Amino acid sequence: MSQTVDRALRILPLLAEGPANLEQVAARLGVHKSTALRLLRTLHEHGMVYRQQDQRYRLGTRLFALAQQAAENLDVREIAHPHLAALNERCGHTVHLAVYEDGEVLYIDKVESRYPVRMYSRIGKPVAITVAAVAKLLLADLPGPERRAVAERLDYPAYTARSTPNAAAYLDELATVREQGWATDFGGHEESINCIGAPVRGTDGRTVAACSISAPNVVVGTAELLELLPLLRRTADAISAEYSGTTPPPPSVRK
Repeated sequence: MSQTVDRALRILPLLAEGPANLEQVAARLGVHKSTALRLLRTLHEHGMVYRQQDQRYRLGTRLFALAQQAAENLDVREIAHPHLAALNERCGHTVHLAVYEDGEVLYIDKVESRYPVRMYSRIGKPVAITVAAVAKLLLADLPGPERRAVAERLDYPAYTARSTPNAAAYLDELATVREQGWATDFGGHEESINCIGAPVRGTDGRTVAACSISAPNVVVGTAELLELLPLLRRTADAISAEYSGTTPPPPSVRK
């Protein structure tokens, strides 16, 4: 990276801390004021910084617009799929990716198990929102008032004896999920199916999707499934890192 570009890019995180004047920018960069002024003028011309009436500089609205545009154009499914396929290859079980849209939790990707016993889930199909691990992760991340409002308007079908019975119990489960950072569904929807889930997070730390490993209990018990939780969480973290553009995906989940 050229020295000029490096210096210009170093100005942006500086101004993210708050407005700064020319002297402060020059001091932080370790350059003469004339050099800092040239960099600030160039960034100002492109809308990346803005000079206030008090002669201090702050981040410009163009920068926020670009960030919003980039976020809107990100396809979490496209980013996640190679990681999900690698996870499936490692564990052999069914892997899902889900999002929360318009009051429903929907599967947007699925990698089938290598075992003969298959799940009936389908891409585009809503999940059982009161019991599914991915649903718990997505709803647990909602702001408190919204989370309570959603929980109180849901129906609570008794799919099995382990299904969540009511809104109070569901809110308790969501509180646990928020605290521990992962979720389970051990026979809540189908007696024979167990599932663990982990969140995919965006640049602001909010949950944008959830991924999971599901398996029939004739193939793997709950204790064995929980042994895969570190692998699942590493996968979710790798997707989060690539989605938010923070760090390169860990090689442990790449082939």
